[in-house]
Amino acid sequence: MIIREFLQRSSVTDAFRDGIIAFTRNGATNDRVVFDPYSPPVKVERTLIKMLELYPELAIDRVEIHGASGCEYFSGKLTIHALEGERQVRFHWDCKWRAQQEGWVDYFGFPDQTRAAREYGYDCFREWTEVGASRDAVAV
Repeated sequence: MIIREFLQRSSVTDAFRDGIIAFTRNGATNDRVVFDPYSPPVKVERTLIKMLELYPELAIDRVEIHGASGCEYFSGKLTIHALEGERQVRFHWDCKWRAQQEGWVDYFGFPDQTRAAREYGYDCFREWTEVGASRDAVAV
């Protein structure tokens, strides 16, 4: 599983590592991985993978994801609570956009978002913008 590969290379806290592992087993929110009840776990996982890829050096202790999901997208705000401080990211995962970028169309001539989601997985983010950072430490 790709999330575990990124997790192994990260500097996350042990408690967050346990939270991620629990999330991958049951797809449910927990005290370290918090997300809206209407956020699909597969889309939450894609967001977590992207975060782990981009911030391997952060001692992440907890995350909160507030998002909106549709067939081809998942967008919202990610709050990263790390020992180094808090970061907020505005994100937009969009497999339709990725299909358009690749020039892929399905049998009916529409952007082949299924292919994009399958081939690019977590890497269909059209936006990943850090909107703020603080230097306050998070208590573990």
